[in-house]
Amino acid sequence: MTALAAFGIAGRPVVLQHVNLRHMKLLLKWLLSATALLCVTYLYSGVVVSSFGIAMIAALVIGLFNMVLRPVLVLLTLPVTVVTLGLFLFVINALMFWAAAGMLDGFHVRDFSAALWGSLIYSVLGLLIDSFFDRLLSK
Repeated sequence: MTALAAFGIAGRPVVLQHVNLRHMKLLLKWLLSATALLCVTYLYSGVVVSSFGIAMIAALVIGLFNMVLRPVLVLLTLPVTVVTLGLFLFVINALMFWAAAGMLDGFHVRDFSAALWGSLIYSVLGLLIDSFFDRLLSK
């Protein structure tokens, strides 16, 4: 098991276990996802997020939807996804994005096309965040 040593009270080393690092990574990823959602607001006018707090809640809701609902929708729409060579997955991502906006005050998506573009931008930013963490953890 990997551990990091840091200096705590009275200069004694404090050992941070791998579990704590995973929690820190999750928290940082959540904060960066919320920031990515705010970036979507600045890059595309069809998506509006009123504050960073709302962005944090929206990032959490989108993450939960993608974890719980998305696999079910992917399975149910598998024939359509195969026929469209996977392009229908963009529609599913847009639906998750749009559904999260429908549940929260302060997070607004103008229409389905705005949800599609917003989810595409958010996905690209999410890929950049994941790439950042992969490079950070590989060192």
